[in-house]
This record gives sequence, C-alpha cells and structure tokens, in this order.
Amino acid sequence: MGEISTDTPGGDGGPAGLGVSAHGLGLRGPRGWAFRGISFTAEPGTLIALEGPSGAGRTSLLLTLTGRMRATEGTACVGPARLPKQLASVRRVSALAHVQGVTDLDPALTVGEHLRERALLQRRFGGSLRALLRPRRERVAETGLRIDTALSAAGLDREALPKGSRTAVRDLERLEALRLSIALALIGRPRLLGVDDADLKLPDAGRAEVWALLRSVAAAGTTVLAVCSEAPEDALVVRGPDTAGRAGEPHTTDDLKETGDAFAEARGA
Repeated sequence: MGEISTDTPGGDGGPAGLGVSAHGLGLRGPRGWAFRGISFTAEPGTLIALEGPSGAGRTSLLLTLTGRMRATEGTACVGPARLPKQLASVRRVSALAHVQGVTDLDPALTVGEHLRERALLQRRFGGSLRALLRPRRERVAETGLRIDTALSAAGLDREALPKGSRTAVRDLERLEALRLSIALALIGRPRLLGVDDADLKLPDAGRAEVWALLRSVAAAGTTVLAVCSEAPEDALVVRGPDTAGRAGEPHTTDDLKETGDAFAEARGA
C-alpha cells in the first residue's frame, strides 16, 4: 500500500474524501474489549455515524479509524492505507474534533487565539518547505484564507459572538464550542474528519444543526466519522456487535495511553 496524498483536490477545489472500510476490526484495552467485529465499507465523502450508547467503544473506534489507536485484531483501509500497519499515513490526512482528552479547548483562550495557534501549527508542521519560504504577506493571506474557509465550513460566525474573535471559549454556548472545534480541525484541510459525541447533551434543534453541518462537510468532499447515540437516517450507520465480557471503552487519558501507542500523535491532532 502507498502513502495517502495530502493535497488531492476535490471537484470544488476542496479536499477529496477517502473511502473507509473495516473487516473484523477489534481493539482490546486494559479493561477488556473496547469494540470487536466491526465490518463496513464507505465510499469517499460519506457521512459515517458510529452509533451506540456511552461505553460501547465508539470513541476507541473513532481513534482507531483515524490512525490514533492500534487495532488488536482485524484490518481497516483508509484510502490506500491499511490499518493497523500505516497509522502515521492515516494520521497525516485525518483530523479530530470534540474528543475529550485529545482536542480539548482551553477555556481561558479566545476564539481568535485558538484559530491563530492552530493555523500557525498547521503552517509550521503541516505545510511544505516551499510554503514556509514564501513572502510573509503571502503566508499571512494564506493563513487568513484557511481560517475563514474553516469557519465558514463549520458555520461559526465570529461577528455573531458576544465579543467577536475576542470571545473566550468559556463564554461559548455548547454548539458554538463544537463548531469551533470542527473549524480548528478543518484548518488542516483533512480528507477524513472524526467528530466525537456529535449529539452530546444537545436539544433536538441543536442535534439537527450538527447533522446538517456534518452533511455539508461531507458534501464538500471530506469523509466524516461522527460518534453519536442516535444516527440520522441518511448516514451510513456503524454499530458494534455486543461483546461478551467487555468492560467498556477507555474513558480517561491514562486508559487511552495504555491502549493506543499513538496517543501522542492523537494529542497533536
């Protein structure tokens, strides 16, 4: 299997999504099987819902399919890359949003500070050497474009916030914080986006907004993996079979460290 291209454009100039498939995928952690027997096939640009109750291994499955945790049994393919062999290749073209212990927002930082920090990290570690050597004016313009494009895709209007970009994360509504987390993930123009707890503690109207947002991201080309308790009818739904003796999925940062050897990379995503 070859490396996954990080700059393949979609039909509208955006990222081209990646096909995702799994065959008997399972992960055993320090407290038993997090999930087991996962098999499905999804075309590029699909909205994939990882559905189930809390503790059913949904987050572990999300981290496994995005290359942040190593499966214990079975295989998966993300584009041309095969898991668990090519974890790094999948990490380079995927991004995570709203994953507790991995992508936590700093409540003391402002929206603008979060966006600038992520754009700087993307430029420094995710860009090409040629991009780093371009004139400063061009780099600033590119950064601004990336931020604006990500915010638009996530449906977050800075001007509508109480203090605009100077609004602290602690002052955001739950849905606004989720949109910010997704926008930060999209700054890297991923070909696979993973979103945890997409419908967590949201009213019906809020859940409808989130699914409409994720549909639009998928429609623009990026394949989306979304953890949820109840999936919409138009999503490709992945449910893990009941696993006898399973003790539940990891819920703490320490559990994730013990379970996945790519935890450091997950924190960086």
